Amino acid sequence: MTERFGYRRSLIGALLFLCAAIFLAFFAVHIEMLMASEVLCGLSWGVFQTLATTYAADVVPMGLRAYLTSNVNLCWLMGQLVGSGVLRGTLRWGTEWSYRLPFGLQWMWAVPILVGTYYAPESPWWLVRHERYDDAKKALHRLTSPGRRFNADETVSMMRHTNEVEKYLTKGTSYRDCFRGTDLRRTEIACMTWAIQVLCGAPLTGYATYFFVRAGLSSRDAYNMSLGMYGLALVGQVLSWVSMRLVGRRTLYIWGCGLCSAVLLAGGVVGTLRPGDDVAWSLAALIVLLTFIYDSTIGPVCYSLVSEMPSTRLRVKTVVLARVTYNLCVVVANVLMPQMLNPLAWNWRGKTCFVWAGTCALCCVWCWFRLPEPKGLTFMELDLLFQKKAPARKFGEVQAKLERSGYFSISDQGERKDRWRGSSVGG
Repeated sequence: MTERFGYRRSLIGALLFLCAAIFLAFFAVHIEMLMASEVLCGLSWGVFQTLATTYAADVVPMGLRAYLTSNVNLCWLMGQLVGSGVLRGTLRWGTEWSYRLPFGLQWMWAVPILVGTYYAPESPWWLVRHERYDDAKKALHRLTSPGRRFNADETVSMMRHTNEVEKYLTKGTSYRDCFRGTDLRRTEIACMTWAIQVLCGAPLTGYATYFFVRAGLSSRDAYNMSLGMYGLALVGQVLSWVSMRLVGRRTLYIWGCGLCSAVLLAGGVVGTLRPGDDVAWSLAALIVLLTFIYDSTIGPVCYSLVSEMPSTRLRVKTVVLARVTYNLCVVVANVLMPQMLNPLAWNWRGKTCFVWAGTCALCCVWCWFRLPEPKGLTFMELDLLFQKKAPARKFGEVQAKLERSGYFSISDQGERKDRWRGSSVGG
């Protein structure tokens, strides 16, 4: 849809479809009707999950890329906080409105989002790929503050040059091309980076309220702890904007996985103790700490990484594959988590943390060997570094060597002798 109609039309169409699907949930009279509504809503949610990240990467300059892409995580947190607040407010209602109202409140966001999307500029990268260069210039002017000394012609020329280089490096723009040549590595990194959001133990935060109840807290205390947890997560998101600028994405991801693994290991140990109020509150505190670490590192940084790793021509499709990988991991987690926590099933309670501590430790090892650092690199520079097969731990070192040599000698496995001159202009 995006390749044919663009970001704006795709988002508007998905939002209108979602508004229609919510009707089924709001007026559902039996569980089958409710399930059908959730499935239909999922189609629109899938569009939002993908295009929000890729559009953010397309419309901002290099210096602001990390902030706007990671801001997607902030929007998730705000939604979870509002959702938990609504559920907390309807907790004591004994009528059908206790579940109809939360569904219906989704409509109140439709009009402002529709208006904002309608007046938003189209992605200049999408316009360049469709050879609409004048429209790309207009979009860039709309994205730039009036009065700034900004040369749209030079920026469009750089984007056209990047697009031509990627045409040379990547022959097509199909899903199959995501698994060819250097794009296979970029797809692997994007998919694994998003999968880590699940494998690091985040399902515990998604099931936090139920986990708190199973740990021994009352329903009221469990909801209150969830609200406090999401509030603290917002603080972590803001801190991530500073830390990303100081230490970079790769370092934050590695530290995030390591710290989450340590907290989960501690939670597993506490879970082996005899149940009681002190154990319940200790487990709750550890899950809140886990959420704070996650939303200071892995949560926001993930969106920046998955939008920067793909080439501009394959970005949407690569991010789609990465999000599909994430959703498949979520499906597995959503099957396992109730079994782990349910007293009529495995009833692991706090010992559930041991499982996620192990997967998180493995993710930390993968990040050390496979996750590169895109901080301060243009899309052109990333293309060249992947083409040169730069090791993940030496991206900065290889980039410095390429910069000194003027980015020359890009050959296709030694078979081509064509030479491209790259640009270090931000993209």
